[in-house]
Amino acid sequence: MKTTNEINEKQNLMMEVKMMIRKLRDLGVSEKELASLIQTEQPLLKLTISRDYRLYLGEQRMEIRMEPLVKAVYLLFLRHPEGIIFKNLPDYRQELTRIYSDVRPWGLTDRALQSIEDVTNPMLNSINEKCARIRKAFSEQLPKSVARYYSISGKRGEVKKIDLVRANVVWKCKMPTSQGL
Repeated sequence: MKTTNEINEKQNLMMEVKMMIRKLRDLGVSEKELASLIQTEQPLLKLTISRDYRLYLGEQRMEIRMEPLVKAVYLLFLRHPEGIIFKNLPDYRQELTRIYSDVRPWGLTDRALQSIEDVTNPMLNSINEKCARIRKAFSEQLPKSVARYYSISGKRGEVKKIDLVRANVVWKCKMPTSQGL
């Protein structure tokens, strides 16, 4: 049971925090910035890509499920920590095709090849749709504040990338090297 002193100290601290928040608002600090002060940072989980291209998070091996093309797009961006500008996606078409053929071992049909053409065509919305599906796959398993590190993000017209530190990525599959493309 809490003592009267502990209860009073708690109430006093809460009043101080409320006053500080009020002052920060008066100084123009946004609600988003205030919320970020309260949220505690969770440690990022290791992302493991298995030999059969399944994506697992953490020691409990929580699987992140994606359709083969969405997963291929994700792996492409994961392989490029410097990021990719969407308008340059045609330059990555061959690399994406190779990744997709590895993720989808039953072969690439004409329809699959057309999907790769579409996703690497910056004039179409296909890449944005794939990025939204990636974001959703992680957001369904993780808090938004953590899922953002695993998703593809960036400002319009600028480099898009996955912010996850690559030391947190374990590749157990054989990814094609740039020479093998």
